[in-house]
Amino acid sequence: MLDTLFPCAADVRRNEKIKLSPNMPVIDAADLPWSKFDGSPEIRRIMVKGIVKSNPTLARADTIVCNTFHAIESEVLALLPTAALAVGPLEAPRSTSASQLWPEDRACLVWLDAQPPGSVVYVAFGSFTVFDTARLQELADGLALTGRPFLWVVRPNFANGVDQGWLDKFRCRVGDTGLVVGWAPQQRVLSHPAVACFISHCGWNSTMEGVRHGVPFLCWPYFADQFLNQKYICDVWGTGLRIRANERGVFTKEEIRDKVNQLLADDTIRARALSLKRAACESITDGGSSHQDLLKLVNWK
Repeated sequence: MLDTLFPCAADVRRNEKIKLSPNMPVIDAADLPWSKFDGSPEIRRIMVKGIVKSNPTLARADTIVCNTFHAIESEVLALLPTAALAVGPLEAPRSTSASQLWPEDRACLVWLDAQPPGSVVYVAFGSFTVFDTARLQELADGLALTGRPFLWVVRPNFANGVDQGWLDKFRCRVGDTGLVVGWAPQQRVLSHPAVACFISHCGWNSTMEGVRHGVPFLCWPYFADQFLNQKYICDVWGTGLRIRANERGVFTKEEIRDKVNQLLADDTIRARALSLKRAACESITDGGSSHQDLLKLVNWK
């Protein structure tokens, strides 16, 4: 199958549909993680060869520990060659920021306290996503067009060719409507009652944090598994919408504005997000599935 879909295990040869299990979503070959790595075909070939070599070792493991919970991924967990311990959704203690790559701007929490409940669009693209100048400008203009309060994380290396001067001009333009920070305490932001939705790259940690706090997603994946995570968010769980490029491949400011408005007007998506939040909370309480699996890990011999 691999050789048929991917010549030299890199580029997609044809857009096949793949279904690994009756209860799992149909996957486009173009969305398989190794086809979504940036870089040259040689880099993608190396990635695929690494995956093909390492995956069989899972069968030799005593157990596999996963940051997920059974209520949302039981079908996937059942396909693993070794019984897995699903101990998620994991969260870092609030008392420490030692695991963060950049200093957190906790002043954003004070700003959130001043916003109406369910009003703020939270925007963060993780640690690795890099935008070009055109894509960054469309996102900035789209956030301004919504007319809604927003909290936007723009880490130091987020965009090529963007300096402090550009950020200062944008801050002046939006005034008190928006807040731009270098890094945010994401778990505390997502749990804040002022947050209405999460524009995200759909990295798995961010996805689990959003699910844990019942926040609807606007999905804008960047690479690797993020496209499959988007599929679960939008097509399986029904807790988000895709931000789509136009026929020229541009993610326009109008698309961003319209999708924010569509998402925040959709009570069904909001209800599903809250339902997943309840399931996530149940999994980590005493006696929940993740709590039980964590105890098995602690007592592993």
